[in-house]
Amino acid sequence: MPDLDELHREKKARIKAAKDRLYGSKTREKGLVIVHTGTGKGKSTAAWGLVMRTLGHGRKVGIVQFVKGRRETGERRFLERFSELVEIRVMGQGFTWETQDRARDIAAARAALAEAERMLRDPELHLVVLDELNIVLRYDYVPLTEVLTMLENKRPDLHVVITGRNAPRELVEAADLVTEMRLVKHPFREGVKAQIGIEY
Repeated sequence: MPDLDELHREKKARIKAAKDRLYGSKTREKGLVIVHTGTGKGKSTAAWGLVMRTLGHGRKVGIVQFVKGRRETGERRFLERFSELVEIRVMGQGFTWETQDRARDIAAARAALAEAERMLRDPELHLVVLDELNIVLRYDYVPLTEVLTMLENKRPDLHVVITGRNAPRELVEAADLVTEMRLVKHPFREGVKAQIGIEY
C-alpha cells in the first residue's frame, strides 16, 4: 500500500519545482495600471487593501475620490493617521442621483482629473488610487482619451488603481491588471441598509 505522506511530499515537491521555475522567469518590474470593475461590492475596498499594503512598506500614496462626497468614511478616518504618507483629495459631490446637477458634476470631475494628473507627476508617490473614475467616464464627464493619455504618460514605476463599475473597454485593454467583481448576493436587496465598517 502506498505511503500517503510520501506521495503527498513528492507531489508537492514537483509543484514547488514547477512554481520555482515559473517565478524565476519573471524578472521585470514596472508600474501597473490596475482596474477594479464590475457590479459586485469590493472595488474600492480592494484598492484600500493595496493602500494599506503600500503604507506597510513605508511608501507614499495619493488618492483622488471622483464621486464619493464629503460623507465621513472609515477609510478616510483611518488614513488620517498616516498624514505624512497619504494625500487624499475628496473631489466628488456625491452620487449623481444625489446631486442632480450635471454641470456641477462635470466641474467636480474636471477638478478631480487635474488633481489626478498632478499626483501622477509626483515623484514621491508609489501608488495613486483614482476612486470611481470609471463612473465619471461612463457619464462622459471627462474625456476617455485624456485619461488614457494621462496613464500612458505616467511615471514608469508608478502604480495606479482605478475603481468603479463599467470600466470602458479601451481602459481595460490599456490596463495591466483587471479584476471584475461579480455580484452574487447583496443584503441591500433584502432590505439591509449600508452599514458602518462595511459600506463606509
